[in-house]
Amino acid sequence: MFFENELVELKSELTKDIKKEIIAFANTKGGTIYIGVNDDGSIKGLNNINKDIETLRGMIREGIKSDLSLYTSIRAIKYEDKDIIVSKIIDAPNKPYYLANIGIKSNGVFFRHGNVSAPATDEMIKGLIRNNHDSFENEIASNQNLHFTYLKHFFQNKDIMFSENKYKSLNIVNENNYYTNLALLLSDECPFSIKCAVFDGNNKITFKDRKEFKGSVIKQVEEVLEYLNIINKISGKIINYIRVDTYDYPPYVIREAILNAVIHRNYNFSGSIIISIFDNRIEVTSLGGLMVGISLEDILIGISQPRNKNLANIFYRLKYIESYGTGIGRMIDIYKEFNLEPEFSNTDNTFRVVLPNVNYKKVKQNIIMDATIQEEMIINYMKSYKKVKRQEIDELLNVSATRTKNILSKLLKKEIIERRNIGKNTYYTLNDLLK
Repeated sequence: MFFENELVELKSELTKDIKKEIIAFANTKGGTIYIGVNDDGSIKGLNNINKDIETLRGMIREGIKSDLSLYTSIRAIKYEDKDIIVSKIIDAPNKPYYLANIGIKSNGVFFRHGNVSAPATDEMIKGLIRNNHDSFENEIASNQNLHFTYLKHFFQNKDIMFSENKYKSLNIVNENNYYTNLALLLSDECPFSIKCAVFDGNNKITFKDRKEFKGSVIKQVEEVLEYLNIINKISGKIINYIRVDTYDYPPYVIREAILNAVIHRNYNFSGSIIISIFDNRIEVTSLGGLMVGISLEDILIGISQPRNKNLANIFYRLKYIESYGTGIGRMIDIYKEFNLEPEFSNTDNTFRVVLPNVNYKKVKQNIIMDATIQEEMIINYMKSYKKVKRQEIDELLNVSATRTKNILSKLLKKEIIERRNIGKNTYYTLNDLLK
């Protein structure tokens, strides 16, 4: 006979709500879920157990973050001549686990309380993150065949000792001499990457160049900075008979944006850091968002809590960073000299920095003078309505959809307007310089 308790959950059939039970066990003490067993402990059985097992695996892999696949087991058994599934979940290390479509919110994170899986409070979530925010770095790496060719060479060039007897003090190996995930990040075999894309104009319509950087995260940072240095043009002007050269992007702000993305990203996500280079800006997008409990306002006033503190310490030893919490403030101060501001945005799963090109200037009058009557109508309409769909322009101009597309295409080429999203969600907005 089966009974529900703190460590056991009974489910008569497989439903999507089972993800909540799995998350609750992973976030608490672990437990076992029996699928095909009624609440009263009687056996119902499953009609298509193989299909249910595959569905359950997909739910765990795609529906729950971070990846719980390594911390769950699924097996089919016969009980009273009926098929049931037994899924065991251990007390997993990368808390909090949460529903992928909800994020780290109270309605996406669950705990086991008695025989009930209950939503977590904000304070409970913050507590978990404070206790586990650097757990990825300290976990045993899945790949123990690691090499540090680039890292050793780099340390030597910096006149810093790097040898196996330093591995423990650097947290590259744990107390049992297993390589940690920090070692994985620093190794030649690092599975994460940085992707750069250069676009023609100010939208993502036409690629000019793209490149992916792999290997040790130290190598990635070095090569990305070198790549961006080549792209970072210099404009000169004469002031009081003296030529003054200005980079499109102050080198310090590029360096700080890249370092922040690498040091603070959440490596439980397998995706790449994305750097998008446009004529008027550079966007740096990393995975993970800010630590729970830290707001955009906090980081703007210098509060810093690195998600990967051991990795941050490595960069500190290598003199990439001077002190924690000062970089973003300095980025803002540098841009003030040009009457510009970098932009920072945060979601549950991403953090983005937008760096304006300080040399990107257009004269509004010249743009408007070149516009046709129909183009002027669109420009004036967009000044009143910030987000405009193509169908609205059809009605405004009283022309066919084909004619509207041609006009919009010309405005895009002139960089008077910008296109956002794709498909049914596509809309157009004025270039920021014309608003």
